[in-house]
Amino acid sequence: MTYDDNNVFAKILRGELPCKKIYEDDAALAFYTIEPKAKVHAVVAIKGSYVDYPDFLRHAGSEIIADFSRACRKTAEALGLDKTGYRLVINTGKDSGQTIPHLHAHVLGGEDLDKCGK
Repeated sequence: MTYDDNNVFAKILRGELPCKKIYEDDAALAFYTIEPKAKVHAVVAIKGSYVDYPDFLRHAGSEIIADFSRACRKTAEALGLDKTGYRLVINTGKDSGQTIPHLHAHVLGGEDLDKCGK
């Protein structure tokens, strides 16, 4: 995959497409997905042109890597998932199901994920 400046997350970050925002800082924007896989399902999109997690780790500095991790944690906290637990998923490549060439993490929770088969 190569980075596409017109991917849906890039458009959301530029304000060209709407989203239901949960959390935002200098590193990332978190919002509810339109195709939830759990009772609570948020996407945390990096504010940078990284295709996937390996691309991010190869090219980003340690500060932005730490900031993205914190944004994922703060998103879970904003959703109240830090109290009961959550799953953090970063898909990488087509075999993982990654369809958008923009680094993003999924924060899933709000229910027992092992029992719901998600």
